[in-house]
Amino acid sequence: MSFQSDKRDVAQIFRERLGLLISRRDQSFSAFADAIGIDRSALSQFLAPGSTRLPRAETLHAISRIAGVSVDWLLGLIASETLDGTAVPMIEIAETNETIDSEIIAAWHREALGYKIRYVPSGLPDLLRIEAVAEHEFADRTADSIAARERQSREQLDYLRRPETDMEVCMPMQRLETFARGMGVWAGLSSEIRTLQLATIRRLTHEMYPTFRLFLYDGRHQHASPYTVFGPKRAAIYLGGLYLVVNSAEHIKGLTRNFDNLIRIAEVGPDRIADYVERLEALTGEVRPAENR
Repeated sequence: MSFQSDKRDVAQIFRERLGLLISRRDQSFSAFADAIGIDRSALSQFLAPGSTRLPRAETLHAISRIAGVSVDWLLGLIASETLDGTAVPMIEIAETNETIDSEIIAAWHREALGYKIRYVPSGLPDLLRIEAVAEHEFADRTADSIAARERQSREQLDYLRRPETDMEVCMPMQRLETFARGMGVWAGLSSEIRTLQLATIRRLTHEMYPTFRLFLYDGRHQHASPYTVFGPKRAAIYLGGLYLVVNSAEHIKGLTRNFDNLIRIAEVGPDRIADYVERLEALTGEVRPAENR
């Protein structure tokens, strides 16, 4: 990427964030310009569509001080605002356990309310999972950790029922087929429970549409590690026992592009999920060779 295109990208982010700050403040356009030590015409030039002009360092620091955000956020180097002016690392690690994991996820969702959430789950999406399936999947976990998972599912369902929520989920279609057949980690889970789980997925995806949209892609053609993009604020890549938390605007954009590509190649979209899952329900009663001995 050329220096000029880099500058255009930075200038665009700066314009958007400067405009957001001005709209938040209870003062006139001229008063904001006076507060940061420039005249109104200079401020207008920074905000002009297509402008690549960026302020001098002292003006950036003045905006940062007056508005209570970091210079890194103003220039798009990080995605999270920092009201105390401290720097937020571009990438950090959040170590969790099953009990506090739900609290962290809930906080991230609250902060991203009003933005689109993009979610690639590691298994069945938490908010669609019934209690009996959770007990099977997390059989070696403590009662507290299972309760935390259930609480997280309920909180996410409540979150999705808010009108300003917008969530897209992408997962491989083979995961649902494996579940329906009771294979892999689902071996030993009764056909009755698997049928109930699939019916719940079918009901909830219909009930929550369009706030919640599920897409299924062919896992033979594309692999995706579990991660969640919380609008433009942060992304969290699940590594098992910890999250790699991404605060860099550029990295968040990259993960967003990756997710959008999963949607483009999806074999089953939200409008066909109910029919697809209903067909899978017929597989739950199939007797596999290992069970026929």
